[in-house]
Amino acid sequence: MPSPRSPLVRPFIALAMVTASTLAAIAQQPPTPTRVRGTVEKVDGDTLAVKSRSGEDVKLHMASNLVVLGLTKVALSDIKVGSFIGTTTVPGSDGVQKAVEVHVFPENMRGTGEGSRAWDLKPNSSMTNATVADSVVGNDGHTLLVKYKGGEKKVEVPPDTPVVTYVPGDKSELKAGARVIAFMKKLPDGSLETDRIGVGRDGLTPPM
Repeated sequence: MPSPRSPLVRPFIALAMVTASTLAAIAQQPPTPTRVRGTVEKVDGDTLAVKSRSGEDVKLHMASNLVVLGLTKVALSDIKVGSFIGTTTVPGSDGVQKAVEVHVFPENMRGTGEGSRAWDLKPNSSMTNATVADSVVGNDGHTLLVKYKGGEKKVEVPPDTPVVTYVPGDKSELKAGARVIAFMKKLPDGSLETDRIGVGRDGLTPPM
């Protein structure tokens, strides 16, 4: 004999099935990137058009509190014990992390993003922002011991590794041909907004 509650139960079962399928569809959607690397194609008011390194056309709304930072080359020897740096690394065959790039933070940016996390520059790459605790100079570059809250990492920096530092930038540098890395977020209407952009100076491509 059918339960008298069946007519009431069925709508809830249907709702649960729809909810589950919706959640599954959301889970299958690729996450929205939080960074775009590429070349500025056009600036139209507060809209920045960027051709990404993968060839996509990306339009970014520049927030009213936009911060522009210039990136300039420095020497590997400029990295000292006590320097606060960021470095993109990939695992080497010997288990030691190999630097793909290093950026030296000026003193007023010390502590920015301290820690280590997955990064999207290369497959299996990570980003570590930390203080240099030890530096050993060898024929094959520098070997750095960097320490951050909760951990430390040994990093090998080959001589040909791009090394840059941040300098104050200006919105006027965002013009056609400029090479940038823009940090962005997705707004409720689906558009993308950026409040921080690094722009290479003298034709430099931001290496991070």
